[in-house]
Amino acid sequence: MKRLHKFWSLGSQVRRLLLNAFVLLTLVRLGLWLLPFAALQQIITKIRQANPEPEQVKQISVEQIIWAVNVSSYYMPGGVKCLARALTTQVLMNRHGYLPELRIGVAKVEGGQLEAHAWVESQGRVVIGNLTDLSRFTPLPSLEGLKP
Repeated sequence: MKRLHKFWSLGSQVRRLLLNAFVLLTLVRLGLWLLPFAALQQIITKIRQANPEPEQVKQISVEQIIWAVNVSSYYMPGGVKCLARALTTQVLMNRHGYLPELRIGVAKVEGGQLEAHAWVESQGRVVIGNLTDLSRFTPLPSLEGLKP
């Protein structure tokens, strides 16, 4: 009951952002599970490119977007992987007028296996997905402009 009261005490714009983040994160997780990545990428590109309502552009800060994705991730059953968090952040940032860059990197771990990690950068800084050892991941070429 305390959490519900806390939710309703948020401003309407922040509540809407939190709900959008939760729904989008849920859909991205389902998409990653059920669809080929190329199909999901195509859907996400359409969502990202949809024109946001003028009053929403830059009214929400990057920090508020990250907060909404982090809170949504915390309450998501089964936990959330870095790729779902990064894709959700990328979409929300685009919808609010920011220019995020999705980064996916790989690193070789003991035994020669590959490990992957996804994060989002904006204006030269990592906004979500930062790790203390992020530099061990070699970024793959950007997916922007690739036809799915």
